Parts: sequence; C-alpha cells; structure tokens
Amino acid sequence: MAMSGGRDDGEPMMEMNTTPLIDVMLVLLIMFIITLPIPTHAVKVDLPVNSPNTPKPPIDAEKNKVSIAQDGTISWNGAPVDEVTLRQYLDQTAGMNPEPELHFQPDPQARYDVVDKVLAVVKRSNVSKLGFIGNEQYRNDF
Repeated sequence: MAMSGGRDDGEPMMEMNTTPLIDVMLVLLIMFIITLPIPTHAVKVDLPVNSPNTPKPPIDAEKNKVSIAQDGTISWNGAPVDEVTLRQYLDQTAGMNPEPELHFQPDPQARYDVVDKVLAVVKRSNVSKLGFIGNEQYRNDF
C-alpha cells in the first residue's frame, strides 16, 4: 500500500507533513485574535461642567474698561478689582488675538498716585490698544 503523494517504488516519503503545523498555526492565530482587546474609537475628553452659578468671564473680546473712582477703587468693566487681578486680566487681554481695546477712565477727583499705579500696571502688561475716555471732564472752560 503506497502513501498518497509518495512514489510507487516502495521507499518511505521524506518530505515533512505540514498539515499539522498549519493547523497549530491557525489555532494560535485564532487564540491571538481572541485575546486582543476590542478597539474603541472614542477619545476621552474632560468637558467643563456648566453650572448656572458660573459667572460670566470678566474679559470682553472687543473692549474692556478700567475706571478709578473718587475713593481710589479700581474697577474692571464695573466690577471692583485689586491690582493683582487687574494685571491678570490685562495679561489675558494682551495675549488675545485680536487684542481688545482698553478704555481707561479715572475720576477727576481720584488721587494721582492711584492713577499712576494703575497706568504703571497697564504699561507693564504690554497692552497696545489703550485709550483715555472722558477727558472732556478735565477741560477748564474760562
């Protein structure tokens, strides 16, 4: 009885039988595919939580107003601020593109040293769009 694929001369077949090798390789491939994690096509992003108590950002994209009251209170868009907070707002506006205008309006009765300090803070923040508003109140009509 002769083996299939062999010769009919009675000698044993010398080629290696690759069928069991292929079967083992297929089983290993299937095991590898099963153990792979299922790919997810989602990107995890932490979204900000919008609560009704969140205040509106104090920086306007078009124009902001710094005013100094008679008692020396510094205000940013109508809200009182200190010099540190003012500097933070100014640095944020200087980094915006396009840079919003900064309107500066001191009270005529405000102390000069307070106005000078605020102008120094504005100068150090490198704001390029600064305008003085309300200068007509300083005119002396004789």
